[in-house]
Amino acid sequence: MEEPSHPDVPTLIATFIQGRVKSDRPDLIGLCGPQGAGKSTACDKVRLRLEKSGLTTLTLSLDDFYLPRLKRHERAAATHPLFRTRGVPGTHDIPLARRTIDSLLDGQPTPIPLFDKSLDDVLPSGHWALSPAHPDVILLEGWCVGARPQSPHALQKAVNALEAHEDPHGVWRAAVNDALMSDYQKVFSRLNALCLISPPDFSIVTHWRQEQESALRRSLAQRGESGRHVMSDSEVTRFVQHYERLTRHIIVEMPQRADLVIHLDTMRRVTSIVRREGHPAGAPHSSS
Repeated sequence: MEEPSHPDVPTLIATFIQGRVKSDRPDLIGLCGPQGAGKSTACDKVRLRLEKSGLTTLTLSLDDFYLPRLKRHERAAATHPLFRTRGVPGTHDIPLARRTIDSLLDGQPTPIPLFDKSLDDVLPSGHWALSPAHPDVILLEGWCVGARPQSPHALQKAVNALEAHEDPHGVWRAAVNDALMSDYQKVFSRLNALCLISPPDFSIVTHWRQEQESALRRSLAQRGESGRHVMSDSEVTRFVQHYERLTRHIIVEMPQRADLVIHLDTMRRVTSIVRREGHPAGAPHSSS
């Protein structure tokens, strides 16, 4: 039997947003999905589609609110060495994120921070763009946007080699969970709706992230910037382990409450769509 076809991810998200009741304030939509799922590309396409329909749209990435490298190293020295690596809750400048989002929700032209992953650092403010005033829609995308913390019991057992060997006493993962429980919820509570792009399982995430790094390597080479550091496949494998615990938690927990869940197969093709009302808009998802 031929499998049912579905619209692509940007079309699904744009249609979902266009169907919402508009208000005088910007509609802040969260988009969560694992590394390599195509969130940034999807957001760019959603923005273009929404603007064609007359909606002024701004895209924000949680990645652009990473702490500067020096600040992360200070956090690592004070709390745990694993905080040197960007990614997990506790490595973002959440006060800056809150100020930026609040300013945007108030309709003010706002400087948008910019983080350069090839430099692993925040770019100087002179490189930041000024947002338009009074956007109709703000898309906030990120791998842990809208995530909720785990229970203390869930933190006890290591989920991979990195946790087992480099955080054997659970100090790092407890600090990550504490950060997510407090400051991050103050940002996520501002969301008007939450969309989730869900992989078939966690095992594909490393491959997707390696594909992203390869694309970055090619892009830098084309621009004559090949001297910048790009992670090898083995470095990506270790890097993704920093994200594994919370990504696995999101895959299980978030579909029960997200307003729109888009399930993908290993090729990033849509297999099913579920809206918050609980009415599937496609074939039941299967990880087999």
